[in-house]
Amino acid sequence: MSSPPVFVSRLVGLPLHAPDGSPVGKLFDVILGHPAPGSPPPVVGFVAEVQRRLIFIGSNRIGELDVTGARLLVGMVDPRRLRLRSGEVLVRKDLFDQRVGREVINDVAIRLAPGAARAWEVAGVSLVSSGLIRRRRTGRLTGSDVLSELFPTTAVAQQVSSLREMNAADAATAVVTMTDADRAAVAEAMGDEELAELLEELPDEEGVQLLESLDVERAADVLEEMEADDAADLLGEMPVAEREEVLAAMDPTEAQTLRRLVGYSPESAGGLMNPYPVILGPTATVAEALAHIRDPDLPAAEASHVFVCEAPYETPTGRYLGPVGFQRLLRERPSTHLSRCLDEGPSVVPPDLSMGELARRLAQYDVVAVPVADAQGRLLGTVSVDDVLDHLLPEGWRRR
Repeated sequence: MSSPPVFVSRLVGLPLHAPDGSPVGKLFDVILGHPAPGSPPPVVGFVAEVQRRLIFIGSNRIGELDVTGARLLVGMVDPRRLRLRSGEVLVRKDLFDQRVGREVINDVAIRLAPGAARAWEVAGVSLVSSGLIRRRRTGRLTGSDVLSELFPTTAVAQQVSSLREMNAADAATAVVTMTDADRAAVAEAMGDEELAELLEELPDEEGVQLLESLDVERAADVLEEMEADDAADLLGEMPVAEREEVLAAMDPTEAQTLRRLVGYSPESAGGLMNPYPVILGPTATVAEALAHIRDPDLPAAEASHVFVCEAPYETPTGRYLGPVGFQRLLRERPSTHLSRCLDEGPSVVPPDLSMGELARRLAQYDVVAVPVADAQGRLLGTVSVDDVLDHLLPEGWRRR
């Protein structure tokens, strides 16, 4: 079922809440990206006023949005000041009151994009006759195509809009054929989340080159948006001094995790593992576990199991107890504690286990992920089939 559209003018000034409901700031504006041909402009982010600063919040960080306000999926926001990228426009600042023929833009409606979890797009544009007191009267609602001429039409903006229409793997294939100058220009124009998804799909050599074309602060922001194992791969390919400069600019917790991953061989379980699998305690219920793996942003391999550990529940955890597969969760009563439905599953592997042995272990147990634990039995992360496959494919396979 599609969500009802929300007009931007009605969002302005509404509260922005943390996941626990505490106030963070107020919504100030909406940022649109350059539309691809035949598609409505995507919402690439929101502008919020936090402690008298205007900051950018990626659209995928908003868990709930309606006429009562917005709620973040994560509690942290980037305190850096807002900076638009090539092809982006602010709805209030750049579009409100702009003339379209004999009318002017009175408001812009946005909605959840059909079939997307947290992607927003323009649903329509409200136009009123020139001279009326706007946003106090109901305008004539029309399609988003009237906005096309109001976006910057640079070649880079058009390239970015074309890449947005592709999935990340296809976009990476397109990017590896570009010149170094074109790649750098596209990277500068993309949002942090978009660029992070692209870097996750690029071969390491091209990924490092693209990362090194950014300034240190931007590189740190993009790495924070990447999957930790992919970010560690890129950092491991960088010169030590350059790597430390980027890590110093990152959130200390994120940097600590990446330093730990970079310390492992890239051809080992530790170098391939994801340090953020779905981890719950033994008294968590089946209903809670299902709610966690239902997250639409969770990759299929990570959603296949919940890993049960004693506290603390962030890696390195307390004592690892075992996995619960999603099929087992579907067969159990919602109120059942996870400690009562542990699967036998694959045994844990040490972080120094070779990639070849990992592949054999995955095939032997016919599973999509194996847990990685240290000598004390603490869960360090998990390695999935796709992590191993990415490293087993021959170098340069995307160009074939």
